[in-house]
Amino acid sequence: MSSQKTTGGGVTATTGSGDITRSLELLWDAGEPPARGARGPKRGLTLDRIVTAAVEVADAEGLDAVSMRRLSTELGAGTMSLYRYVPGKAELLDLMLDHVQGDALDSPAPPPADWRAAVEFLAREQLDLYRRHPWLLKVNQARTVLGPSALREFERSLRGLKGMGLSDPETLSVIITVQSFAAGIARLEAQAVEAAKETGVSDEEFWTRQGPFLVRAMESGDYPLIAALSEDTFSPDVDHFGFGLRALLAGFEALVSARPTPQAAPPDDAA
Repeated sequence: MSSQKTTGGGVTATTGSGDITRSLELLWDAGEPPARGARGPKRGLTLDRIVTAAVEVADAEGLDAVSMRRLSTELGAGTMSLYRYVPGKAELLDLMLDHVQGDALDSPAPPPADWRAAVEFLAREQLDLYRRHPWLLKVNQARTVLGPSALREFERSLRGLKGMGLSDPETLSVIITVQSFAAGIARLEAQAVEAAKETGVSDEEFWTRQGPFLVRAMESGDYPLIAALSEDTFSPDVDHFGFGLRALLAGFEALVSARPTPQAAPPDDAA
């Protein structure tokens, strides 16, 4: 996959790195359907089945496990049959992203007038999306090829935040802020799982090994603020996501409250 290159920050793939026009045609059903013939596509094979299988493989084993050869095995079809539906893995990635966005749309959105509920909904929806599809965290989505599901999700987000009374650029900033926050929390969770899996060392064992060194460091007096931290500071039971979300809501509330109330237009003078 031309997009499957490590570019730093754990990123292993980049959207929009293939034939963008072909990706858009497939996303919006604007392309020519695969021709059927004696040596045409396998009966029962569809683009949706290919994309769904790719997402399932990525969910189970990571994005690197997705290949046309692997999908041909999963679907019981020849590898060349898949290329009659999608040009390559770069375009397939574009379709996978829109596919998972479509899954998120199954959740009922909060009432449009309640922007606070909309912000919380957006944050929790994004966190859940990354938890269900952790491979998304390794995709550079700076230039996402926008399909119908992505646009419907964006439309729903805008509708929910309309009651904030912010400018259009500010509303987009709210969405970016909330999504970035959720992605950050999800990345911490995913990295913890990856570290334990790749090293074979549990979190408990990892920190236990550091214990004697940390005790000496705290007793040295060089780190008084760290030494004074309460015992529950690093408890795994602390809800960092909930705290951060409450802080974001409080900040947005202050921003909205500081805006002047729109003045009603004076009535027209009677003729």
